[in-house]
Amino acid sequence: MSIERVGFIGLGIMGRPMAKNLIKAGYRLVVHNRSRKAVRELVSAGAEEAYSPAEVAERSSVVITMLPDSPDVEDVALGENGIIYGMKSGNYYIDMSSISPSVARHISEVMKSKGVHMLDAPVSGGEKGAIDGTLAIMVGGRKEDFEYVKPLLEVMGSKVTYVGSIGSGNTVKLVNQIIVALNIAAFSEAFALGVRAGIDPSIIYDAIREGMAGSKALDLRIPHILEGNFRPGFKLSLHLKDINNAMTAAGENGVPLFLTSVVREMMKKIISEGDGESDHSSIIKFYEKLVGVEVRNRRA
Repeated sequence: MSIERVGFIGLGIMGRPMAKNLIKAGYRLVVHNRSRKAVRELVSAGAEEAYSPAEVAERSSVVITMLPDSPDVEDVALGENGIIYGMKSGNYYIDMSSISPSVARHISEVMKSKGVHMLDAPVSGGEKGAIDGTLAIMVGGRKEDFEYVKPLLEVMGSKVTYVGSIGSGNTVKLVNQIIVALNIAAFSEAFALGVRAGIDPSIIYDAIREGMAGSKALDLRIPHILEGNFRPGFKLSLHLKDINNAMTAAGENGVPLFLTSVVREMMKKIISEGDGESDHSSIIKFYEKLVGVEVRNRRA
C-alpha cells in the first residue's frame, strides 16, 4: 500500500524545509501551522492548506508533526481539534519533535485505542540538515510500521535508524543532545583558554579539527562563532528543553548526569541574559564573559 497523501504540522526552522523536501520528492502534502506566513510559503510550493490538526488528519493517511516540546505535541495530537479526531484506523502518525519519551508512549497508547500506528522519530542535524535532506532520524515504534514509513523518512534524512519500541527514538535523541551540549561546552572552554593565552582561534581550529578533538559539532559551529554569527540553526532555548527532558528521563531511570547538570546551568545563565533565541553555540558566551575574551576570527 503506497502513501498517497501526507499531513505535516509544524513549519518552523526545521519543519518548513523538511516539508518542502517531501513535496520535491512527489508527495502530496496537507499542511497546518500557527504562522500563516509559513503555510502560504508551502502552499506556493505545491502543498494544500488545512485549518486544524484534525482536518490535516482527515485528509491524510500519514501525519507528521514537528513541534517545539511535549505540551505542544500533546495538544496538537490529543487536544481540541487534535489529530486523533481526524485519524482513521490503520493511519500512521509520526512525531518528529524532540519530546519526553514518556509523553510519546502516552500519546501512542491513546492513538492505539483508535487503531492508529504511531512512531516517534526525532531528528538531528539542524537547519542545514533539514534543508539538505541529510538529517539523522532515530525511530521508535513497531518494526513493521517503521519499514512502511521508511521511504518517506529517507526523503528527509540520510541516516534513518530503527532504535526500538515507541519512546526509544526520543531516548536516543536525548543521548544525542547530551553529547552535543557537552561537546559545545568543551570546545567553548578550550577555545576560551587558547584565546586568553593569545592564540588566534582560527589557527586553533585549523590545528585540531583533523585530530581526536575534531567533531561534526566543532566543524558546524566554530566557523560561525569565529564570524560572530549566532543566527539559530538550533535555538539554545530548545536545546535547554531537551536537556531538561534528559534530566527527567535520567531521574526516571536512576542515572546521574553530573556533566549535563553543569552545562544546563550554563545554558540557563546565557538564556537569562537574552540569548535564548540564538543558536545553541551561544554556550560559548558563558566562557567569553567569564574569561573576558571573544572567540572571533582575527585573520584579515
